[in-house]
Amino acid sequence: MNPILRDLFAHQSWADAEHWRAYERFPASLEDPKLVDRLHHLHFTQHAFLWAVGDRREAFVYSKMEDFSLAALKDYARRFHADIAAFLERADGRELSRRISIPWFKNPPLEITVQEALTQCAMHSQHHRAQNATRLRELRGEPPSTDLIVWYWKGRPPAKWEV
Repeated sequence: MNPILRDLFAHQSWADAEHWRAYERFPASLEDPKLVDRLHHLHFTQHAFLWAVGDRREAFVYSKMEDFSLAALKDYARRFHADIAAFLERADGRELSRRISIPWFKNPPLEITVQEALTQCAMHSQHHRAQNATRLRELRGEPPSTDLIVWYWKGRPPAKWEV
């Protein structure tokens, strides 16, 4: 297993949990449509990439925020992190170098490795967590410090989802 990829996803789980805890400590944030819609997009996209690198036996299920309660969205996020951890546990170098098509890129089509797709997934999530941190601050909340280097500095803590 690629150690950087392993770290990116362990960090992502921790960072997502830290953000959820910050939102729950400042409930007004979870009433903000911009923040909540982006939060759904972040977790929806995580699931889309997991589906893209998986066996694709079942069709991908598209969703929108209206399909979720906040508790269900949080469970959806937690489920992704459990599922990606299981995927990464069994993924070897051959699996990570397997080429896949990314179906939402059509013209021209995009084919990349599983490792590249997973790297994009982690980077995409980081981007939207940063946007939500900015939005949380605009709403007068306190965003957590979730840089990768902070996770290393804190000793690579596991995700803590409950406030």
